[in-house]
Amino acid sequence: MDSSRLDLNLLVSLEALLTEQNVTKAAARLHLSQPAVSAQLSRLRDVFKDPLLIPAQRGMTPTAKALELLGPLRQALDQVRSAVANQTDFKPAQSSLSVSIACTDYLQSAAAKRLIVEIRARAPGMRVALRNLELAQLEAHMTRGEVDLALMTPQAAPASLRSRHLFDEHYVLIGRHQHPGLRGRLTVEKFARLEQVVVSLKGGDFATPVDDALAALGYRRNVVLSASSFLFVPEIVAQSDLVALVPARLVQDRADQIKRLPCPFPVEGFAVGMVWHERTHGHSGHRWVRELVASSIDTSTEARTRR
Repeated sequence: MDSSRLDLNLLVSLEALLTEQNVTKAAARLHLSQPAVSAQLSRLRDVFKDPLLIPAQRGMTPTAKALELLGPLRQALDQVRSAVANQTDFKPAQSSLSVSIACTDYLQSAAAKRLIVEIRARAPGMRVALRNLELAQLEAHMTRGEVDLALMTPQAAPASLRSRHLFDEHYVLIGRHQHPGLRGRLTVEKFARLEQVVVSLKGGDFATPVDDALAALGYRRNVVLSASSFLFVPEIVAQSDLVALVPARLVQDRADQIKRLPCPFPVEGFAVGMVWHERTHGHSGHRWVRELVASSIDTSTEARTRR
């Protein structure tokens, strides 16, 4: 390969093409015309002596060589972006940046709340918009600039988006302190008899994957309430004989209000991470926000461990 025929712009276009796997979408990302990007793809094919992208039913499919190129190419370009971005002296205290963060109600309470406090302390001129996570529209929202950062299970994110793992979450059983059914050892049979609340984000469901795990043990739990929001659950549990399995961080600061117990049988947890678009990857202000997210999560983890 004659490397003298390559320039940085051509490599940036190659990254966009391999990420989007679609000339039209790559052109939109690069703010270039479709014919211009098609011409660049032709040059890249000539340079690498490989088709790189093959037409498919939807978009294009990368060749084996293209897949080999993407990782090292992105790493090299990231180093260039980082070097350039580091020359931009981002001053949080003087920033008026607006950032839109999408997440579920649980993560607004468990993670975003602490983040907002940190931002207000360090960057008082910055504005933050919290919005509900719409997974089916996430990629489109990020492409259009309507969402800058998402807090979510990273495995559920579109492959074209960048992600970073933050923490692993697990479930705990919660009930009021004087709940008569939570005295003594909690067995699976005893758990199944308790009147329970489940959360159905789409609304109306009375079963979750927990019920599948319980059914495998030969039990069926007594679900009497289906809620559409996690935030409602601790309040109703504290004022009734209802119990619920909830993510542990949701109630990490409510020990005085709610009793927490481990589930008497294995319940699979989930990972939480942050997800963002290539559009904001090299921006020094957005990078600062992402690092603040990670550090605020670490602080939260340490505080929970000490308790």
